[in-house]
Amino acid sequence: MTSVLVVQHEDECPPALVGDWLRDAGCTLHVARPYAGEELPDPAAYDGLLVLGGPQSAEDDSVAWLGPLKDRLREARDTGLPTLGICLGHQLVASALGGRVGRNPRGQQLGLLEVGWTPAAAADPLTSSVASWRRGVHWNDDVVTELPDGAVVLAEAPAGELQAARFAPRMWGVQLHPEVDAATLRPWADDDREAHVLRGVDQEALLASVEDAAEELSASWRPLATAFAEIVAGTR
Repeated sequence: MTSVLVVQHEDECPPALVGDWLRDAGCTLHVARPYAGEELPDPAAYDGLLVLGGPQSAEDDSVAWLGPLKDRLREARDTGLPTLGICLGHQLVASALGGRVGRNPRGQQLGLLEVGWTPAAAADPLTSSVASWRRGVHWNDDVVTELPDGAVVLAEAPAGELQAARFAPRMWGVQLHPEVDAATLRPWADDDREAHVLRGVDQEALLASVEDAAEELSASWRPLATAFAEIVAGTR
């Protein structure tokens, strides 16, 4: 079996569905929780690296493990270790490789948004199997505002924000959350409740829309996890 190191940034942001799909595809997962004081392992001891989302800012140097993680990401790029970043993980890859991350001037991205694939996505090893119409769950304040040199845009949101990129030949990031369902989102909604009340966001309607789309989302994003597992295994 192939092994994947998963870096988790808080209790409420687990690998969830993507973790299940990777296991179904034959991967064993080692989940590292540096926020809980666990050591950040050397990704070179694994066949692949998955960096999850979280509430932290990708460019906040006061978060103790983010600097060392960025070092690991640069090493992963240099060695060709298959790497996938989700939301914060995507932003950390961009930041580690010389890009920029900041607050989205259009405000928080929330709920189901269409994925705007570029022509490059259809030929990409990770996204070729998903580069058709589909929606993804978004829940983020920050976005990648400047790509590092050599990055390829694979998808953009309806308002133009980066949704997916290939940062190196075997390194990708997605701003959306393929791993979540409505239950995963519930604690995030609780954390954002006050801000959403002020903005008039109907959280229950938002969560219900994700729940109603559960089968659609699973069918849409399981192939992404399967493709990553195949890349990790060297069969794609």
